[in-house]
Amino acid sequence: MMLITGATGTIGRHLVELLRSRDVAVRAMTREPARLPAADGFEVVRADFDDPASLRRAAAGVTDVFLVTAPPEPHARHDLAMIAAAQDAGVQRVVKLSAIGTGVRYAGSVIGAWHQEGEEALRTSGLSWSVLRPSVFAANALWWADTIRGGGPVPDNAAGAAQGVVDPRDVAACAAAVLTQEGHDGATYTLTGPEAISVPEQAAILGKILGRDIAVRTVAVPDAAWAAGVSWSRDGRNATVTDDVPRLLGRPARSFREWAEDHQAAFA
Repeated sequence: MMLITGATGTIGRHLVELLRSRDVAVRAMTREPARLPAADGFEVVRADFDDPASLRRAAAGVTDVFLVTAPPEPHARHDLAMIAAAQDAGVQRVVKLSAIGTGVRYAGSVIGAWHQEGEEALRTSGLSWSVLRPSVFAANALWWADTIRGGGPVPDNAAGAAQGVVDPRDVAACAAAVLTQEGHDGATYTLTGPEAISVPEQAAILGKILGRDIAVRTVAVPDAAWAAGVSWSRDGRNATVTDDVPRLLGRPARSFREWAEDHQAAFA
C-alpha cells in the first residue's frame, strides 16, 4: 500500500492514476475527499499536515509514502510532521518531491531552504528515501490561461532567462518508477525537460498553437521569500537540462510543445 500525499495536486493526481494502472494499492491523502472518489484498489483518506493525528492515521499500514508539501509560507514543518508519522507507522520508504536548486547558496540566501531542511530530516530518519528535484512545471503556464483568453501579456518572473521546464506527467512517471522499482534508495534526481526554454519562447509556442500573438512582460519578484530562487533563475542558473527523466523512464522527456498541444483547450 502506497500513501500519496497531495493526491489532487499537479503531480499527485497523475501519480495516483499511474499506480492504479499498475495494480498498486493506493491510499490517496487529501484535505477534501469529495474531490477524489474512491475506486477499486484505491482508498481516500482525509488528513491535514497541521494535524499530526490525521497523518498517523493516513500512514497506518502503508509501506511507502510519496511526500509533497506546498505550504503558503515556506517552512519544513509539514515535511517533518509527515516524516515523523511515517516513522511512527513503520513505513519503509519515503519519496520526497523537492525542487531544483535546493541547498544552493545564492544572493546571500539558501535556495529552497525549507526543502533542504525536509531533505535532511528524511536522510537522517532511518527510513529508506529518495528525493526528486523537478525544475519549473510546464503546467505553470495554466496560470496564464485567463490572461491569454483576455488578450493580455503573460508575466515572466525569470526576465527572459531559459529554464529546464518539465512536464508534470513526467515527474509523476518518475515518482512511479522510483516507488515501484529497486535501486533508488538514497538517490536524488534532478528532473527537467529536454531543453532549456524561456517564458517568451513558451508564449511563442502557445501562440503558434492557438493562432494568436501572445505578449510577455517581465514582473517583479512576487515575494521576498522567493527572491534568491528568482534571482538565481534570472541569472541563467536554472538553464539546466539533465538526463534523469530519460534514464528513469527509458524514453525522452516530453517537451513544452508536447505539453502545450495536449492542453491547448485550457487556453481556448
